[in-house]
Amino acid sequence: MRSSNPVFSRQGAFTRDTGYAGFGPSQSAGAQTPHTGYPHDQQPLSAEQLQQMYQAPPAGPLDTGRMTMDDVVARTAMTLLTLVAGGAVAWFAVPADGYGIAVGAALAAFVVGLVISFRRSVNPALVLTYAGLEGVFLGAISKALNTYLSGIAIQAVLGTAAVFAGMLIAYRSGRIRVTARYQRIGLAVAAGFLLLLVVNLVAALFGADMGLRSGPLGIVVGLLGIGLGAFFLSLDFHEIEQGVRGGAPQREAWRAAFGLTLSLVWIYLEMLRLIAILRGDD
Repeated sequence: MRSSNPVFSRQGAFTRDTGYAGFGPSQSAGAQTPHTGYPHDQQPLSAEQLQQMYQAPPAGPLDTGRMTMDDVVARTAMTLLTLVAGGAVAWFAVPADGYGIAVGAALAAFVVGLVISFRRSVNPALVLTYAGLEGVFLGAISKALNTYLSGIAIQAVLGTAAVFAGMLIAYRSGRIRVTARYQRIGLAVAAGFLLLLVVNLVAALFGADMGLRSGPLGIVVGLLGIGLGAFFLSLDFHEIEQGVRGGAPQREAWRAAFGLTLSLVWIYLEMLRLIAILRGDD
């Protein structure tokens, strides 16, 4: 099943059509079938050679260049550490009112994220660049909010970690199953949510307030945003599991790390907004 997640739905992502592990491109119709006999200068293997070959241990994922769960964990850890480093730099170096730096980092991260999403092959340097830029943005925004609401940053971090752990446990235990119907419903809700945010942004430009950033409606919208982030995480888990099971190339672990980071950033931002509303400030 192909995911509708834009990060993982690129052609070639989490597939074996790149020649890895012996899965090269198939021959076109009408192509000449290669001769299956032994060449004149090559002799059949002896009985001793055959015995040694079959007694050898089977090749593991590292030997065949396929992605493993350890690869995903390692690349995700590197990506998140880069994000945290960028956030720390912004926290200590950017002034509390440095919104221009935050907006610039966010726009740059958005552009790099688009490049990663639409590239056929994943580039580790771009993934780490995205994480660093996103870290600067999150660090600057968190510092600005923390000036007025002390401790909100650590609260948002703990909340994001709780959502991630809860979704991972629910997915691994089979309580959440990523089916075609599940994806259709989730993506329809996500499309409606994004449309609502765009309408709210346009209304704000003309001085109107739809009440999405405060009060009971703001709390509902915040909870919905966090729920959608959890939904995106479930799509990530599903695609990673399918990629490992299907023998995806090892480099696709970087695409998995990017997808997970993208979902976690979404959850963190929505968590910040929800906590700010609950604490009486938007």
